[in-house]
Amino acid sequence: MFLIRELVSARTWLAYIHHLVGVAVGFAAAWIVLAGIAGSLAGLPFALIGLVVLGFTLRFVGVITRLERVRFAVLLEEPLPAWPSQARAGYRMAVVPRGKKLTERATWREVAYIVLRAPVSALFAFVSLGALVMGLAAFLLPLYNEFLPSGGAHVGAVVLHGFWDMLASASAGLALLLAAPWLAQGFAKMDAALARGLLCPPSDLAARVTELERSRERVVDAAESERRRIERDLHDGAQQRLVALAMELGRAQARFDDDLDTARRLVDHAHVEAKAVLTELRNLVRGVHPPVLSDRGLDAALSGLAALCPVPVDVEVDVPVRPKPVVEAAAYFVVAEALTNVAKHSRASRARVVVEGHGFPGTLSVVITDDGIGGADADGAGLRGLADRVEGVDGRLTVESPPGGPTIIAGELPCG
Repeated sequence: MFLIRELVSARTWLAYIHHLVGVAVGFAAAWIVLAGIAGSLAGLPFALIGLVVLGFTLRFVGVITRLERVRFAVLLEEPLPAWPSQARAGYRMAVVPRGKKLTERATWREVAYIVLRAPVSALFAFVSLGALVMGLAAFLLPLYNEFLPSGGAHVGAVVLHGFWDMLASASAGLALLLAAPWLAQGFAKMDAALARGLLCPPSDLAARVTELERSRERVVDAAESERRRIERDLHDGAQQRLVALAMELGRAQARFDDDLDTARRLVDHAHVEAKAVLTELRNLVRGVHPPVLSDRGLDAALSGLAALCPVPVDVEVDVPVRPKPVVEAAAYFVVAEALTNVAKHSRASRARVVVEGHGFPGTLSVVITDDGIGGADADGAGLRGLADRVEGVDGRLTVESPPGGPTIIAGELPCG
């Protein structure tokens, strides 16, 4: 029953349709592409007309391969991811369509796919449909054998007739008929593997691109959240203080003529407010990017963080070669956020920060440990934001914080 169900299943007949459509598309596309490449080679001596022909040919190749991806997805439920444009390397020519480069692997793999499409689909269609037709003909032979000329069907010089010949023909036909769906589906899987090998990037590259796309989305979200925080801090803090300072100075100016002592007190108060505003703006700038990090590097910047932390912090920095500014900033903010969490949540009595550079360009490792109560949530907003920032520079952040402690936050940042 299972074998018969496969014979009439939609998957089997979609595979047959896939092979037939592949034959039609393959022969039509191959003629056009091969003619376009031949025409481009012939036209090169004539004012480089061949480059224009090649450009249109490659555009046609791109259209056909996009349609082929749709065909595999609809008929075989086999999605074929496209090559990311960032992964293609080569010299771009103006006549070549956007995203197509003459020296990139993806372009000529697509051309090879178009050339191979017709013979491969023809072979698969001939064998799978041939098995179906021959199996059906052999299975039904007992019904029409006596009406055939020459007294019946021939196998070489032997004429088939009689009960045992018909039984053997029907049995062989039934076996071939039941095997035909598996041939069609097997060839469809082989066809999908061929298309995946020529039209798709390597699996590790595709996974890497997907990971980077997700990381980019998280970094963009984190940057938008940071922008909103800065706007909120400016509006609710520094801006209101500056407005109050301006009002205070205005009142002092109005009192200078008739009440000098009150005016002096107002100016003194405004002076205190101005210092507070400067301190707040300095803290805000430090939260965006600390000047000491740019001027003196990680050692001085992290020592400053440790000095401001209410929990005693030991800092060890061993970075023989200074990394790129974006990597330095990521390392700084990892330590800053980790020490903030230590002060707020860990109940720790001591913390330790170790930053080491390994080779050149190599990697920069950042490890923050504390002897607190543990239980830090790696998916919480703070640590998730840190992971996004680290992944944004192609790094990796791990968090180990069992209940009872200790908590270990480790980041590895590439310096190349």
